[in-house]
Amino acid sequence: MTMCSVISRVKPVQRALALTLRFRATTEGSSYALAESRRFCPGVSAVIDPLRATSRSYCSRMALTEGLLFRQLFESESSTYTYLLADTETKEAIVIDPVLETIDRDLKLIHELGLNLKVAVNTHCHADHITSTGLMKERLVGLKSAISKYSGASADIFLSEGDKISFGKHHLTVRDTPGHTDGCMSLVSGDQSMAFTGDALLIRGCGRTDFQQGCARKLYESVHQKIFTLPDQCLVYPAHDYLGQTVSTVGEERRFNPRLTKTEEEFVNIMNNLNLPKPSKIDISVPANLVCGVQEV
Repeated sequence: MTMCSVISRVKPVQRALALTLRFRATTEGSSYALAESRRFCPGVSAVIDPLRATSRSYCSRMALTEGLLFRQLFESESSTYTYLLADTETKEAIVIDPVLETIDRDLKLIHELGLNLKVAVNTHCHADHITSTGLMKERLVGLKSAISKYSGASADIFLSEGDKISFGKHHLTVRDTPGHTDGCMSLVSGDQSMAFTGDALLIRGCGRTDFQQGCARKLYESVHQKIFTLPDQCLVYPAHDYLGQTVSTVGEERRFNPRLTKTEEEFVNIMNNLNLPKPSKIDISVPANLVCGVQEV
C-alpha cells in the first residue's frame, strides 16, 4: 500500500501530520537559507510556504503542543533571539530575553496579537546587550520581570530549580544551568518538547566561561545533567546564534556539538584556550542588566 493511499484514509489533522513527516526529509535543508534571509531582515518573522511548513522552528512546534502561540524574534547587532509564547485561548503570554533595541517591534507584535504579557524573563544577566525588561514594565501595566536568584540582578520574581512560569494552561519549568554565569538557567516546556537554553547551550556550541563567574566544569555538568537528559526530540532554542541557525534538538547536540561531545577534561581545555575578545558592550550591558535594564543617565 502506498504512503499516499494510507494518508488519504486518515482524519484531516492526522493527514497533515503524516504529510509533514513525509516532507521533512526534503525540506529541512531549507532551514539555513530561511534563517539567512531573516538575518538581512532582522525582527521580521519568516513567511513559510505551506509546503515548507516542516521548518523545525515552526511546524514541529505547532504539531506538538495544541493551543500554544510561539514566535522566535531576532536582534541583529548582538545576534540575540527573543521568544514570545502565549496561550491561544486566554491570551496570557511570556517573553524570554527581550532586547532594548527591539522593544517597539516586540510591543507592536504583542499588541497586534492581542496578548496579555504577564512575565518578561531573562535567562541570565547578559553581557552583550541591554534587556528591555525594565522599560517594558513601564509601558505594560502589570508586567513582572523574572531572573535567576543567583544572577545578582534586580527583578520582581527570582527563580530557581523547579520553579514554574505559567501562562494560561501552559508553563515553563526552570532548570539551573550555571557555568556561563552563576545565574544561568534553562526553561523547559511542560511536555519537554522545547528548551530555551540561554547561553548555556548554543547550536553546535556553548557560552564562554572566561568572565562573570564563568566555570567550564560547571557548564559541562549543567549541560550534561540538565539539558542532555531531556528527550532527543526536544527542540533547543538558544539565546544567540551567529550563523543563521534557528533551532536544534537535544539529540543533535548530544551527537554533534563539537565541544560538549568531548570528555570533561577536553572541554575544560578547549574553553580555557578560546582567547576571545571581551564583549564590546560588557561595560554598559552588565551594570544596566543588574537593574533590569533601567539605569539613571
